[in-house]
Amino acid sequence: MKGLYIGLIFVFAFVTGLQAQEIDTVPINTNDLNLRLKRSPLPSRMGNLEYKPIQLMPVVIDAKVNYWNTRTSVGINLNQAAFSNNWTGGGVNSLALTGLINHRAEYSREGYSYISELILNYGKVRNKNQSEKKTVDRIFWDNKAAIQLSKNWYFFGSLSFESQFDNGYRFYNDGNGNELRNLLSRFMSPGYLTESIGFEYKPSKYFSTRIGTGTARQTFVLDTSLVRLNAAAGNTSFNNYGVPAGATFKNELAFQVVSNFDKEIAKNLNLKARYMVFIPYDQLDYTNHRLDVELRAKVNKFMNVTVTGVGLYDKNTTDKIQASQTLALGMVFMFPR
Repeated sequence: MKGLYIGLIFVFAFVTGLQAQEIDTVPINTNDLNLRLKRSPLPSRMGNLEYKPIQLMPVVIDAKVNYWNTRTSVGINLNQAAFSNNWTGGGVNSLALTGLINHRAEYSREGYSYISELILNYGKVRNKNQSEKKTVDRIFWDNKAAIQLSKNWYFFGSLSFESQFDNGYRFYNDGNGNELRNLLSRFMSPGYLTESIGFEYKPSKYFSTRIGTGTARQTFVLDTSLVRLNAAAGNTSFNNYGVPAGATFKNELAFQVVSNFDKEIAKNLNLKARYMVFIPYDQLDYTNHRLDVELRAKVNKFMNVTVTGVGLYDKNTTDKIQASQTLALGMVFMFPR
């Protein structure tokens, strides 16, 4: 019985403790209570704050804004083939070398821009027991200044020059199988100087179109002997690039459109194209078309694979469409790197 009483006492104490906890957790509304915080009995003292100025020496940064963006690429392509004297598969020893320099300088500031692009391209191939022959030969220098009129439209003025480095020949064989040649062209024969003003549409960084409503082109043939040499060789289709025989200069006024496309269409793959149409005002049926396309694939830091193609229609040269195509693997050096 004594143990029973002790157990009942513990049960009663436990239940009483639970009721006390429930009473302690009841929330009390203190909104109507006037609670006042007692002032701290510790003394407080407010003093005057003194500020001492600190001398900061100005730092002058010697930096200038460069509005120029330049890029230069130098490419070298070398192709070589050699065969032994008893090689039954056929073939001829050959060596081909091509060099390319492309320089582009661009200035842009507050709606005004200037672009200068220089292309120098020359290549030769030498086959055994044959004379050297050119594979590519071009000098092209284009300059354009423009003032922005709206978001995508500009007023521009341009000046371009085009010619070649070396003599160009037509090769043919005589009745005895000997290789002969006659001179077709050389430096400044022909040479072209083109001035143009008009409006340019540029909706993006990689595409633009120039509409040259006022365009003048001068054609130069400084070697007056080309007509006589081709007549003696029986080349009756030679017309001296539209310049009258005995003259060295011809001027034309025309309407010109030039479109440029330059974009990386895939990783390490760049497509560059330029299309030009030249329409003389006095000879509309002598419209000149030229399309240049270059597809370049980057192999590594210094090596590229390049496919180029040119399509040309110029009745001052020939009545048929002219075309050329090259495929090259070579070294390319870019500056600045």
